[in-house]
Amino acid sequence: MSSSGLKNALVKLVVPAGKATPTPPIGPALGARGVKSIDFCKEFNASTASFVPGVPIPCKITITPKRTFTFTIHPPPTSWLLLKLVGKDKGAHAPKNEIIGSISLKHVYEVANIKSKDPSLQGIPLQSICKSVIGSARSMGIKVTY
Repeated sequence: MSSSGLKNALVKLVVPAGKATPTPPIGPALGARGVKSIDFCKEFNASTASFVPGVPIPCKITITPKRTFTFTIHPPPTSWLLLKLVGKDKGAHAPKNEIIGSISLKHVYEVANIKSKDPSLQGIPLQSICKSVIGSARSMGIKVTY
C-alpha cells in the first residue's frame, strides 16, 4: 500500500490476440480506473503479435494509484484449446450422456504443455496439469482415448 492508503486494482479480461480495441469490455473497465484504454490496447496487441489473431487470451491488468498499469498474459483457456482439437464451438449439454468428440493422450499432453507456460501454474507438475485437462475434457463431453 502506498502512503496515501490507495492500493493497486486488478482487472481480469479475456481479449482476442492482436485485436484489443478501446470498446467494451476494455474501454469501460480501464476508463473507470483512470487508465487510457488505447495505451493498453497498443501494448497488448504488440505483446500478442506472435499469436494467431483472435485467439482468446486471458489477461490480468494491475493498475496503480498513479494510473499506470502492467499486465500479464496467460495461455488460452483449456476449454477453448479442447474445443479447437475436436472442431466444435461448444461442449456437450449433458456430458455424461453426450460425446462431442475424442482426443488422445498426446493431445492432452500438448494442451497441458501449453497450460504449463501459465504464470499461475508455475511449479505444478505436468502430470497434475494433464489430469486437470482430462477432467475438463470429460466435463465437456470429450472422450479421452488411452
